[in-house]
Amino acid sequence: MQFDNRVTRMLGVETPIVQAPMGWIARSQLASAVSEAGACGIIETSSGELDVIRQEIARMRELTDKPFGVNIAQAFVRDPAIVDFVVEQGIRFVSTSAGDPRKYTRQLKDAGLTVFHVVPTLRAAQKAVDAGVDGLVVEGGEGGGFKGPRPVSTFVLLPLIRSKLDVPIIAAGGICDGASMAAAFALGAEGVQMGTRMVSATESPVHENWKNAIVAAAETDTVFLKSAMGPSLRALRTDTTEALEGTDGQAMGKLAGGVMDVYFGGKLEAGIALTGQVAGRIEAVEPVAEIIARTVREFAETAERLAKEQGLL
Repeated sequence: MQFDNRVTRMLGVETPIVQAPMGWIARSQLASAVSEAGACGIIETSSGELDVIRQEIARMRELTDKPFGVNIAQAFVRDPAIVDFVVEQGIRFVSTSAGDPRKYTRQLKDAGLTVFHVVPTLRAAQKAVDAGVDGLVVEGGEGGGFKGPRPVSTFVLLPLIRSKLDVPIIAAGGICDGASMAAAFALGAEGVQMGTRMVSATESPVHENWKNAIVAAAETDTVFLKSAMGPSLRALRTDTTEALEGTDGQAMGKLAGGVMDVYFGGKLEAGIALTGQVAGRIEAVEPVAEIIARTVREFAETAERLAKEQGLL
């Protein structure tokens, strides 16, 4: 199936699937596999390890000649020189998140970059469009990772924003296959972002214990952790995260303190494993190329099936 829409044209990709910019995870090993498969790999900056990120971008260019992007997570990278850093790396596509879209959008666009901003509400989407972004990543509350304090599901948020704003939208939250991608397109998206599905991929650098926990998870096996001191989080349900579920303001500290042990040591009780509800629909650890190819195939099959059922074919 050939895609040709605003997202594919802006990002320069064959397939309008974007890999989420997960801290410490969205690096060259995973992102290059995504780009090589015709989608858009993203390099993260939320780890704050910019010297390492510079090396990861250089490694990306060794691993693939396909387009890729960088995310600027404003809450975690507060040095305004981040714009110069991204421009110096020759990046053409940037997603910004976790902050005010007015902060960097004009500088990035003046440098010739395409800018999408991640939004969890209609109000945030309107603010981003007013700031001059090229498009939006509309992120539902069922997705893993950093969240607003009042999560809204993709099924509600996406068509709401589409009904009010005519900019390209990449849908995030609950996307793991062709059927969910087709649903997102029906609701107004022109691309989708996958996070948890990519965490569990073969090329993901995280420990097998986390990947296997995603495969074993039910749809109820995540928790929503509110925080008064920073963003809320959606994470894998463990004894540790269940203990944090009724508290306020402790989750971010536990996340930061346990990254190495959880992500790469496989000690899931040592911290917080950011995971979306879609874990309940993921049944195997599979290579990125296989995930993307099957998603595209299922997308086409879903569209064809719906057309036949409605008597349109």
